[in-house]
Parts: sequence; C-alpha cells; structure tokens
Amino acid sequence: METREAIELVLKFMEQAEQRNEPVIRLRSPGQLQQVFEEAGVSLPMETPQKTHSNEEILRALQAVLDYSVHTQHPRFFNQNFAGPDPVAVVGDWFGAALNTTNATYEAAPVFTMMEHSLLQKLAATAGMKRAEGLFGAGGSLSNLLAMHLARHHKYPKANEEGLPSSVRLVAFTSEHAHYSLKKSAALMGLGYNNLRAVACDATGRMRPDALEEAILQAKQRGETPFFLNATAGTTVTAAFDPFVDLLPLAREHGLWFHVDGCYGASALFSEQHKHLMEGVEQADSLAWNLHKMMGITQQCSALLVAHPGLLRSCFATGAGYLFQPDKEHAELDSGDRHFQCARRVDVLKLWLTWKVRGDQGFTQRVNKAVANAKQFTAMLQEHEKQSFALALPPSFTNVCFWWLPPNLRGVSPDQWQPQDWETIHKLAPQIKRKMQEHGTAMLGFQSLNNLPNFFRMICINSVVDHQDLRKVLDLIECYGYEAIS
Repeated sequence: METREAIELVLKFMEQAEQRNEPVIRLRSPGQLQQVFEEAGVSLPMETPQKTHSNEEILRALQAVLDYSVHTQHPRFFNQNFAGPDPVAVVGDWFGAALNTTNATYEAAPVFTMMEHSLLQKLAATAGMKRAEGLFGAGGSLSNLLAMHLARHHKYPKANEEGLPSSVRLVAFTSEHAHYSLKKSAALMGLGYNNLRAVACDATGRMRPDALEEAILQAKQRGETPFFLNATAGTTVTAAFDPFVDLLPLAREHGLWFHVDGCYGASALFSEQHKHLMEGVEQADSLAWNLHKMMGITQQCSALLVAHPGLLRSCFATGAGYLFQPDKEHAELDSGDRHFQCARRVDVLKLWLTWKVRGDQGFTQRVNKAVANAKQFTAMLQEHEKQSFALALPPSFTNVCFWWLPPNLRGVSPDQWQPQDWETIHKLAPQIKRKMQEHGTAMLGFQSLNNLPNFFRMICINSVVDHQDLRKVLDLIECYGYEAIS
C-alpha cells in the first residue's frame, strides 16, 4: 500500500468534513456493508488464509471506510457526548502513533513524560486541586474503577496484600443517574452490584443530599462500611451536576472517599461563566476528566486527578525489576508504577498540542459556545410556531431533552396524556431517528428516563454548529414526525 496516498484520502476527508450537503451517515445494513467491500475488491471479513491485496484495492477499501462510517464532525451530529475532533488534535494523534512508544517510562518517552506531568499539573490547577497528582488512562470507565480501588486502599492499606477482613462489607454510593461504569466497577472490585447504592435524585437529575444521608445511616445500622461516594458532573442524559458543596460534608462526616465523575462536565472549569457548576470539586479526593468529550480531543484522552500525593504509587506499585529499575537514569519520572496499566498509548501529545494552539481562551470559547447553543435550541423549541415540541426535562448545561408532539397533543400537559398517548410518543422518537439515519440528514439520541416515554436528547457540543444547524434539526424532526403518523 502507498502510505502517502492513504494519508491524502484522510486529508481530503478532513478538508470536506464540515460540508453540510454531505450526509452524517450513509446507513447500510451489515449485509450491504459486506457487499460494498466485496465490490471494492477487499472482503470485510478476514479470510483463511488471508491473501494480499493491491494498492488500488486497499485504497478503495479505505475510501469505503470513510464513506460508510458515521461522520461525527458533521454539524448535525448530536448523538453522543462527544463530536468531531479538533484537526489540531488529529495531528497530535498522528505524531503520537508514528512514534509508537509507551508513556510508562521516561526512557521510552522522555518528551511525553514531561508533557504528561505538565498537563496533569495544569488540569489540577484548573480544578483547584493544588496538591493533586494524576495519570492518563484508557477512558473514564477505567478512571472511575481506579478511583474506587484507591478509595479502598486509602481505607484499608493492607487490602492489596491480605484482602479485606471477612467481617467487613464495603458499600459505595452514587446517584441513580450515574454512569453505568460505576456498577461495573463495583462488580470488578468484588463488592457486587447490591453494594453500590443508587441514591435518589431531584427533578433536575441531581443527587439529593437528604437521600444520601439516609442511605449512609441505613448502611451503618446494618453493620456495613461506607467507603466511597461518586458524585457526577454532567450526567449522561440530562447533563446534571450533583451538588458537591452539599454532599462533601456528608462524605467527610462518614469517612467516604469523595470522587467526582467529571468525565463530561469537568470541562465547565475552562469557563469563568460556567465553572460555578463545579463548585466544591477542589475538595474532592479524585476527579475523572475526559478531554475527548467536550473539548474535541481525539478519542481517547482521559485524566484521573488524585488529591493524595503518593497514594497512586502506594496503591499500584509492584516494582517490576525489568522495567522500573531504581538506579537507571531519571527513574523517578517513570509513571508506570503509579498506574494499573503498564504500556500506555500516548494520549497527551494531542491535548498538549491543541491547548498550545487554542490557548485557554480557545477552550473557554468552545465551552461557552456549546452552552449558548443549548440555550438557543431550548428557546427555539419553546417558541416554535406550531407548538410541535415540548421539554421532557429541564435543560441543563449542554443537553436538551424534548419530545416532538403530534397535533392532537400540542398544548396538552404530559400529566393529562392518556396511556395510548404515552405509547404513541414512546414509539415516535425511534421512528423519527430511523428516518434521519436512512436519509443521512442528522443524528441525535433518544431514551426513556424517570418513567417518561422516549424523548430526544440534543447534545450541543460540536464547535462548528450554528443557528441554521439547530433550526434544520427541528425542521427534520417535524418532517419525519408527520411521515411517522401519516
């Protein structure tokens, strides 16, 4: 394969990425996708034995990859809590991949080790966690798992060697709207799903401090040992921020490690206008932060900050003699023995490069624009001339949850809907989304929450989105909605 020609395909794709006349997706079934690659001359499944292919065949296959993948950088992609990458981050990712090293030791990655240390200091300062150390790892789910493990190690330092005493039953707490990785973490930690207690939230999706206090006291009355509290900054569906300032005193009073899953919402810290949502995070024991979500850094770029210097090494170090020799040059800068992972891909260069190019001001503008777009979209919904739309939940940060309403339900409060109306609304969102995918015109997610029928979740974080894109989404939903009920 001619590498330069393949790179030119990607460059051309990136140059045209934001064109609004291109589809968000060219939706094909699995069988149709296999046919596309067969026609390119390269079968999608691996063969036995696997033959070699010509340069022309490979280039056709790579073009098919570009043509039939979801174009997350498209101005009408609102489907996930990430969007198209900043082109600067793509360049950083390419450089890191070309150098193909691991960020575990200074000797293998001297430049990247220094970058990582500097970035972690900068992120900690941005969060107000002045003495924090940290690490980059393979996503926010891993960060949440490691935080839970650190919490157990902090409470029972001998657990790594001896396990927990048989008399101890650890319990953790998180909101009922928290990310599902917390449940997986409880299973992997050996706690069991039942020992991760889901705490009730208010109508906006924020954890209720009174419900947390009650859950902690009940656990203690049963002879259980509370040890970990996860608070969320930007829940997946509603982008709600738990009230850290009100939860912190309860965590301190009852000896709980206070972790903030800020994988999505921690980027509010970049904005003077919106960082109040993160008030109290400076007192957290740990903070998970995904820069590949709001900030457009390529997947993945995930940091975990820990407010207890030395605890990462105490928890994870095993002193592998073949790698972490104490008498080698600059051994004190090796990060691998402060991490669960050994070999780690270089996730810091793309963030370092993008931050250097965009500056603090560029990051601030990105966050402010996302929130402003969400507010503008909310206003469009509420002022729609046909009253076709209704908010399903109060808007929060960058997320807007709403329904498209058939004519007979416009102006009718949801608490007056009949069972058949709920069923109709519940079916409409997937039908409308299917039309969007079939035509490639837009993508946004839908789901049910709080026993409500399916609603759309609009996530306004793509930096290239403008007023016309927001309006176009409403027009598309309106069009496909009428088609669905006709």
